[in-house]
Amino acid sequence: MKKSRFTESQLVAVSRKRKANVPVAELTRKHGISGATYFNWRSKYAGVSVNELKRAKEFGAENAKLKRLCAELALENAAIKDVPEQQRGSEHRQDRAAAGGRPERALDPHR
Repeated sequence: MKKSRFTESQLVAVSRKRKANVPVAELTRKHGISGATYFNWRSKYAGVSVNELKRAKEFGAENAKLKRLCAELALENAAIKDVPEQQRGSEHRQDRAAAGGRPERALDPHR
């Protein structure tokens, strides 16, 4: 994702200047942004303080880290569960064949 040229504090400062009745055209010209960019920022950051933006960014980074960790653990868990089933299945078939039982057939869940 493209990194913004503006920090969170600059975004909030621009929105506060508009609250001080500075015309949008003057704000956009002074900061080198388009009118559409200003209105996008206003919709995202209206009424938000710099501290709240920083906390939200930290929460997002922590959430991404936890999601990665959870995915790794789920993958490990699935791999651990898969190995014993394969081992049990082959041992079970060998035991039945040695005992003279019928060969294993695939189980049809619809029967």
